Amino acid sequence: MFSLAACSMDSNSGSTESTTSASASAEPSAEATPVASLPDLSNGVDTQVTVDQSFVDALTSLGLTPAPVGTGTFDGATGTFAFPITGGNVDYYDPSSDVRPYVQGELDHDGSGLSLTAGDTTVELTDFRIDPGESKLYGTVSANGEVVVEDAYLFNLWGGTLKPLQMEGTNAVLEGTTVHISPDAAALLNETFSTDAVQDEMLVGVAKITVATE
Repeated sequence: MFSLAACSMDSNSGSTESTTSASASAEPSAEATPVASLPDLSNGVDTQVTVDQSFVDALTSLGLTPAPVGTGTFDGATGTFAFPITGGNVDYYDPSSDVRPYVQGELDHDGSGLSLTAGDTTVELTDFRIDPGESKLYGTVSANGEVVVEDAYLFNLWGGTLKPLQMEGTNAVLEGTTVHISPDAAALLNETFSTDAVQDEMLVGVAKITVATE
């Protein structure tokens, strides 16, 4: 069921399909039944993002220092951030049915995130929420400890390089989706750090989502 999560981007056009959010999508008909369903994702495991060198170079040029927040971690040897999955749910409908988007739900990452610091200014992006139907990631934005925006649209998830679903024991692993800065996040970061160098759709890195199925 996770082979389509976070990958409803058209790899040929590089643009998002015309889908609405899972909460605003067309209601399934009375006959529509999910092919697969995970009603509770509170068993984890995590979403990892291996940062691309181009993003590291961009942060360096801006004088920004990234760091994990809360329960988030960073592996310096691999350049990988990890954010524990704390909840959510996913339903997967037959793609040939009338239900759109056919992957619905969310993956929650409460209590973790990353920070970007330059001088006396620190911006934290936390409490990530992945919407697989939209292929978007949302989160809370704080500046110097004060919440600026809740549930802000932060990143796009492109599935053109997605690898086939793999199982590691009872965990489902989805790897290869690329993560890009959203136009909203680019505008916010540029305003906060007084620059115009943060570009819409800037590549951040490659994601690996590991979900406990039991």
